[in-house]
Amino acid sequence: MNVTLNAVEGLAVLAAGVAAGAINAVVGSGTLVTFPVLLSLGFPPVVANVSNTVGLVPGAFSAAYAYRRELAGHGGLLVRLGIAAVLGGVTGGVLLLLLPPGAFRAIVPALIILALVLVVLQPRLARSLAHRRPVPDGGPAPSGGGVVRRVGPLLLLGVFGTGVYGGYFGAAQGVLLLGLLGVLLSTDLRWVNGVKNLLAGLVNGVAAVLFVAVGTVAWQPALLIAAGSVVGGLIGGRWGRRLPPVVLRATIVVVGLAALVNLLL
Repeated sequence: MNVTLNAVEGLAVLAAGVAAGAINAVVGSGTLVTFPVLLSLGFPPVVANVSNTVGLVPGAFSAAYAYRRELAGHGGLLVRLGIAAVLGGVTGGVLLLLLPPGAFRAIVPALIILALVLVVLQPRLARSLAHRRPVPDGGPAPSGGGVVRRVGPLLLLGVFGTGVYGGYFGAAQGVLLLGLLGVLLSTDLRWVNGVKNLLAGLVNGVAAVLFVAVGTVAWQPALLIAAGSVVGGLIGGRWGRRLPPVVLRATIVVVGLAALVNLLL
């Protein structure tokens, strides 16, 4: 899809990409920043979602790169989880392309509401996870302490389901993964965040390949989001933990509500 943005619109999309990349690295739900910006510029919801997914792929991997030291020594575990995430991402992307646009318009408001609820409840979820005692996997302990659980069928199924969600829409995919991995993999949420960034990158990556193949991408905003998300991913991966979480969550909720109003009206 060929659409030309003016300078002001381009800067807005670029800035949204930086913000989304940083938020994805720290919390998840960066889609709730970029998606409504694309909607406000007149892109159809499906095109906006597809272009947004393509654009956020580099940022997810730059955020995962920032956690490379935490993830070292867990290659086998990451491969197993990655396969489940990739299969889920492909499934979700296919569903987005096969279902009629009207279905997307009907489903996305409910997904945005779910995403906002998860963002608001994340602090309570994190506190509850901190009291769980995982079964050791025998691998290296995360740098923040604790041990890693064995990868069982329930965790693989959960990662697959989250991948389906991420390939279809993606907002709060990171929050869903944080909750899932924190319960079933490790209580070290800093280490879990690195795993989350890698899996979200894989989901977005395979969905993006699918979307590019069918030619529904608006390339100018997608490339602007990509450039911004790389910078934001590195910033969020390295320094985002110093920002007050309440500020990030409040921003996500405000932008998400704006996207919800935009879609409904």
